[in-house]
Amino acid sequence: MKAAKTAIIFEHHEGAWEIFLIFLRLGLTSFGGPIAHLGYFRDEFVTRRQWLAEKSYADLIAFCQFLPGPASSQAGIALGLARAGYRGALAAWAGFTLPSAIAMILFAQGIASHRDLLSSAVLHGLKIVAVAVVVQAVWGMARNFCKDALRVTIAVLAACIVLLTPSALVQVGVMAIAGLVGLLLFSPVQVVEHKPLPITVSHRAGVLWLMLFFVLMIILPLLAKVLPGHFIAEVDAFYRAGSLVFGGGHVVLPLLQAAVVPSGWVSNETFLAGYGAAQALPGPLFTFAAFLGGSMSAAPSGWTGGMVCLLAIFTPSFLLVMGALPFWESMRCNVRTQSALAGINAAVVGLLLAALYHPVWTSTIHSPKDFALALVLLVALMFWKLPPWLVVIASGVAGFWF
Repeated sequence: MKAAKTAIIFEHHEGAWEIFLIFLRLGLTSFGGPIAHLGYFRDEFVTRRQWLAEKSYADLIAFCQFLPGPASSQAGIALGLARAGYRGALAAWAGFTLPSAIAMILFAQGIASHRDLLSSAVLHGLKIVAVAVVVQAVWGMARNFCKDALRVTIAVLAACIVLLTPSALVQVGVMAIAGLVGLLLFSPVQVVEHKPLPITVSHRAGVLWLMLFFVLMIILPLLAKVLPGHFIAEVDAFYRAGSLVFGGGHVVLPLLQAAVVPSGWVSNETFLAGYGAAQALPGPLFTFAAFLGGSMSAAPSGWTGGMVCLLAIFTPSFLLVMGALPFWESMRCNVRTQSALAGINAAVVGLLLAALYHPVWTSTIHSPKDFALALVLLVALMFWKLPPWLVVIASGVAGFWF
């Protein structure tokens, strides 16, 4: 019966190479962030290629939004998995991710090798555009996830706690407590009727992938403490960031900042300049990890560090998609799960709000001119609907006059 459903929704199966080429084109042209990416995917796979029905696609997005990590990348991994198994999942991820990842590593090397050519004014302009981007993300997520007084309260308390006690572990604890509050206080949400996702992974394999996900969560921090060297510490930090981020690429900002700036791996100036530059590129924002890996003050850095951090931050997405997909239907129908997730989403807004203040605002907005430029960039993104890459370039140029 499952095979029949799969055949109805996915009538033809491409090879991994064809899937790679399809997602490579998307990776080169999908500007605008995760919400825009999902729109590109819908146009490509529902309207144009008819890989799956509208309701099935909506269910796929719900599944990816439920998991921590980048929703658009996870949707691509799931589509590739459904079309061509594990090789298809890897091909879809590589095609969508590598163009922006390579560009980010090249940018990191440019900053390291030619900092004199990239004037401090241009770098400051890139930092200011990061302010506008994070404000836009906070506003959009607050409208979606903080629609009543209780959710607003959760978001504000989460922001206050994280600001007063800056720590990656505190951030994780805040999200866990918010999930418990949601479970206890939010009314169960009625689950609408939907078409089940095609399941191509067995329950046994799903359990093994989930076990590997949790084993790595436990073992990597221990290894980072007992083994000398920078490699395991990098893998641990980026794996943890990819495992604990709900709400999309922008929410990874506070976790990554807490991991790489206080430790001295990357300067705060370089961190924000890279984050600003990432807005100009197509593909997933998580490729910012490749920039950070390429900018590390200690080995591995450069191309090796960039690829290590890129693989580390995306590995949880693979493990979670392949592990949770077989169990998604029962989870999807659990109203208590939806209540807990509502609390977590509200806390995510608070985490992003805290990140907006520190490090983004405090290290960037130093004068009325900075604030004026940030306002103009915000209006350009939110109301004029200019392409993000154009806004980033304009901000870099404007840095010469500001």
